[in-house]
Amino acid sequence: MRFRHPDGSVVHLSYCTNVHPAETLEGVLAQLRDHCEPVRRRLGRDRLGIGLWLARDAAHALINDPAALRGLRAELERRGLEVVTLNGFPYEGFGAEEVKYRVYRPDWTDPERLAHTTDLARLLAALLPDDVTEGSVSTLPLAWRTDFGADRAETARAALATLAERLDALQELTGRSIRIALEPEPGCTVETTADAIAPITAVGAPHRIGVCVDTCHLATSFEDPRTALTALADAGVSVPKAQLSAALHAEHPHLPEVREALAAFAEPRFLHQTRTSTAAGLRGTDDLAEAVGGAALPDGSPWRSHFHVPLHAPPAPPLTSTLPVLTETLALLVGGPAPRTRHLEVETYTWQALPPELRPRNRTQLADGIAAELTLARDLLTDLGLKELP
Repeated sequence: MRFRHPDGSVVHLSYCTNVHPAETLEGVLAQLRDHCEPVRRRLGRDRLGIGLWLARDAAHALINDPAALRGLRAELERRGLEVVTLNGFPYEGFGAEEVKYRVYRPDWTDPERLAHTTDLARLLAALLPDDVTEGSVSTLPLAWRTDFGADRAETARAALATLAERLDALQELTGRSIRIALEPEPGCTVETTADAIAPITAVGAPHRIGVCVDTCHLATSFEDPRTALTALADAGVSVPKAQLSAALHAEHPHLPEVREALAAFAEPRFLHQTRTSTAAGLRGTDDLAEAVGGAALPDGSPWRSHFHVPLHAPPAPPLTSTLPVLTETLALLVGGPAPRTRHLEVETYTWQALPPELRPRNRTQLADGIAAELTLARDLLTDLGLKELP
């Protein structure tokens, strides 16, 4: 979906296909048919943006077969879909029964992460619509926090610098500018937007490397949106992409009924880092089960958990979501005289990880839910003065 900002520029809205597990090119093509096109039809639009997730095997197939890449582009066009951004965070296995810490491997100290992200940039340059010259790829925030010393930090910095050089060469070759966005996430080396500033500025390629602001992660870490975005701007760090998502919020975690409600969201597939803001600073656990199961986390102030809940359907009381953080952040990003980012992506990948009674039971219900999320995002954008384009 495209929107005209009051300054005349185009802002793109998509939804991320990592909600539909697929490791192969055949699986990606099936996603377009079974999920993405039905969502577009529900929205009554001739064109729908998707934030494509290409796992390792799918990316390899496309890189090694130009005909297959041309076929994917043709299939996107035939189904009324377009791609301006890729989710390069998960490498493979995102649909596995247990993902947890695996999603952070390989990290930016592993040459395979550089190779994979280079492939994604090349693929995106070929998939961009004819009238679009700028693409974005979000990626993990360097590595999980443990065992990340100075040597590994330098290895990651050197890899990003090499990537920036490759992206410069890609633009010279194709005329398409691809930018990479580190996505701060709780528990990682780069947990907050503030943590992102030093490693990004150290790379010395502000035109290529920036931040992906995920509003679920921002809220989980109790970051103030205005403070966070102001600090990035003051440091000259760009926001090539923002992911519109909402975290799980518990206002009174000391109450037994609140703990019981939270426990329903503790599930075995994904990691749900949980945080609380105290007078002594941010405290947290790596997963929700650790928090609800005992005294690992102080419960005198609200808890937030890294669980992407559907934007339009916050959990029932006594829980809620951090949708207000998303709304505030979006206004700061695109509600001013010029957009801070032109790539927005709804990223609720946890539909099938919700408590059983809240999960969609079939493709039809999932498509309805995704369309409802995009409708909410569209309404937020038009309320900010953006005009939806055909």
